[in-house]
Amino acid sequence: MTKLRNTTGLNAGLSELIHVPSGKIRLEGMLELPENPQGIVLFAHSSGSSRLSPRNNYVARELRAAALGTLLIDLLTREEDQTFETRFDITLLTRRLADATRWLKQHPTTKSLALGLFGASTGAAAALRVACDFPSEIAAVVSRGGRPDLAGDEKLAQVLAPTLLIVGGADFDVIKLNQAAHRQLRCEKEIAIVPGATHLFEEPGALERVAALAARWFVRHMPR
Repeated sequence: MTKLRNTTGLNAGLSELIHVPSGKIRLEGMLELPENPQGIVLFAHSSGSSRLSPRNNYVARELRAAALGTLLIDLLTREEDQTFETRFDITLLTRRLADATRWLKQHPTTKSLALGLFGASTGAAAALRVACDFPSEIAAVVSRGGRPDLAGDEKLAQVLAPTLLIVGGADFDVIKLNQAAHRQLRCEKEIAIVPGATHLFEEPGALERVAALAARWFVRHMPR
């Protein structure tokens, strides 16, 4: 395990590039903790995205401003992300996200923190499957423009963690898929529609709304 370093001064928070063993590879991620974090959020990126995604990094900064730590991690290697079949391999994404979850719950700096999952696109399906498989470890789940339907109805029905599905108001097909997944969930759940937003939430103010909704949901469901 990599020792975290203080990058901004005494008691000002921690930041470190980390590597999580997963099968034959090591997943690279950026772990950042504000001072006195209330919890930590593990990001599950969508296909064709990475821990360097500007959208997820913006949301992560807003979560840290709300006293939540973040771990943005690459679930696929660069080569794997070039293959359509691998990018939509929910079983593979879930297995690697589960390895990152175990790493956080074992790391001395993060093991005592409440843990949330933030999934985008296919990453949302992996996040919900992990929430199903780790019912006592996951405090809350947020999906941004996600494909929760890909988790499967059986897994969705077993999720215990409070789940927020955020969808763009102009992302019509994904709204229907999220509504179908919402009906299968038996946990505390909510759908939030961001008016006028398309799939990537590129419209003015759309991503800010996503970040605010996500921060509110995680803070509400993460006891210190």
